[in-house]
Amino acid sequence: MTDERNDALNLVVTGGAGYVGSVCTARLLAEGHAVTVVDDLSTGHADAVPEGARLVEGDAADATRDLLAKGSYDGVLHFAAKSLVGESMQDPAKYWHGNVGTTLRLLDAMRDHGTPRLVFSSTAATYGEPETSPIAETAPTRPTNTYGATKLAVDLAITGYARAHGLAAVSLRYFNVAGAHGGIGERHATETHLIPLVLQVATGARERIQIFGEDYPTEDGTAVRDYIHVSDLADAHLLALRHARAGEHLVYNLGNGTGFSVRQVIEACREVTGHPIPAAVAPRRAGDPAVLVAASDRAREELGWKPERADLAGIVADAWRFTQRRAEG
Repeated sequence: MTDERNDALNLVVTGGAGYVGSVCTARLLAEGHAVTVVDDLSTGHADAVPEGARLVEGDAADATRDLLAKGSYDGVLHFAAKSLVGESMQDPAKYWHGNVGTTLRLLDAMRDHGTPRLVFSSTAATYGEPETSPIAETAPTRPTNTYGATKLAVDLAITGYARAHGLAAVSLRYFNVAGAHGGIGERHATETHLIPLVLQVATGARERIQIFGEDYPTEDGTAVRDYIHVSDLADAHLLALRHARAGEHLVYNLGNGTGFSVRQVIEACREVTGHPIPAAVAPRRAGDPAVLVAASDRAREELGWKPERADLAGIVADAWRFTQRRAEG
């Protein structure tokens, strides 16, 4: 297998019409790579696929297998997944089939057609309730929901395929992704992320924001999370492609290494938008840890990755500009 890590690559991006996938596609195109996006558009948006990428509508595994059978591809970036924690507990079969089953079929297709590289969109949910903070890659993986369990199962499967078949694989475990990249931002049909929910209050789409619990053992009593700018996240995927090594499965946490509380996020949104953003306290949600902050030392040392957009106000400002554009049509 030749080493083409410094050359332009021909890549498949599954889920490339979604939030993170479309931003990564834009960054790959800017670096000179050729990109074919595979997306069933169940949660993604065709108009989010950047100009210059080819869009193939279909199942992440089946459509990718067809592509790999007909052409020569240097790698796959796999973002396509079911990702709602609550839904995963109510309909676990949807997540085991959609996340694990689909990825196993994708891995088989890559093995059968000799596709050498995989970058997988994993999650901090694989760790569950952390024993220590910040969370390192060596922390126990004990997911508390089906979504996290399916992502962990995929990570374990990738390790096996890498060892047995020489796949060069990297899993990136995200913490809370936020912000926007140019004209690409969050627009989920079912929104569960804090920053876009708070900004919905500023646009008038929501009356107030709920704070789930104010009795956590944190400075202001609200839960603390690590927010990473989506553009920084995309940069890590490009570095992962370059550093993937045949026969190895590398795992990296991606976060700023700094936590912000729910109240701090709301206050940052107030400052950026100039809106009072009313808030109401509600009971804690079951399974919500007090603090989730990433230790990204391994990514910094091995990939040479460093988040460049770590300022909370800047992350919110980018998201707000995107939100305003969407509200204005």
